[in-house]
Amino acid sequence: MRVSLGIIACALLLLSVHAVTAQTSSILAAAPQASDAPSESTAIKIYKYRNPSGVQSYSDRAPMGINYEMVQLSCFACNPESNVDWENTPLQLNAFESEINRWSKKYQIDPALVRAVIHAESAFKPRARSKKGALGLMQLMPDTAKDMDVINPLVPEDNIQGGVRYLAWLLEKNGGNALLAIAAYNAGPGAVKRHNGIPPYVETQTYVKRVKILHDRYKNALTKTFSGQWVSQAEFLRR
Repeated sequence: MRVSLGIIACALLLLSVHAVTAQTSSILAAAPQASDAPSESTAIKIYKYRNPSGVQSYSDRAPMGINYEMVQLSCFACNPESNVDWENTPLQLNAFESEINRWSKKYQIDPALVRAVIHAESAFKPRARSKKGALGLMQLMPDTAKDMDVINPLVPEDNIQGGVRYLAWLLEKNGGNALLAIAAYNAGPGAVKRHNGIPPYVETQTYVKRVKILHDRYKNALTKTFSGQWVSQAEFLRR
């Protein structure tokens, strides 16, 4: 009788262990996986959570071991709660150099401003897509891409051509005022006209401020060569 009870107890223990293991495997399989960087094929992802002190925090990486909510933004620099240090975040001085130089020269725009907008819009991810439907490096909406004769907004050459052309039009429309052009790029030219200036939208005001920071930094980091091309100062010294 004691032997039988022992066998039954062992069987129950093994069943319990198996159930716990299966439950744990199921939870792990369903849990969101941490990512080191946002996917190029989706909108910019920001993770909202409360830290151990109860303070609401934001990160571009999924926090481990705590609950979080994923927020998708319309552009890389639009989140007012971003913890990116815009004064020191690394610049992209060589990415898409020929395309940016070519179209900046054609439409007579400062290439440093183009780089600042690309940095703010997509963080130089050519296949970025926003939840609003904006596409590519300069996050062109489908209607804007069509108006600017863009064939494929996910192709860097096409996207930069359309984005720079659109930016040039906004600069002309706003009398060369870069801040108003940047605000119109984010909120639309109609919003800038209605408010007779930068619209009072938190996202737009945040965006304008950060693009201005990036523009100043890119201007200080780029040098014009004798051939008229804009390159990083380090590249200029190598040449």
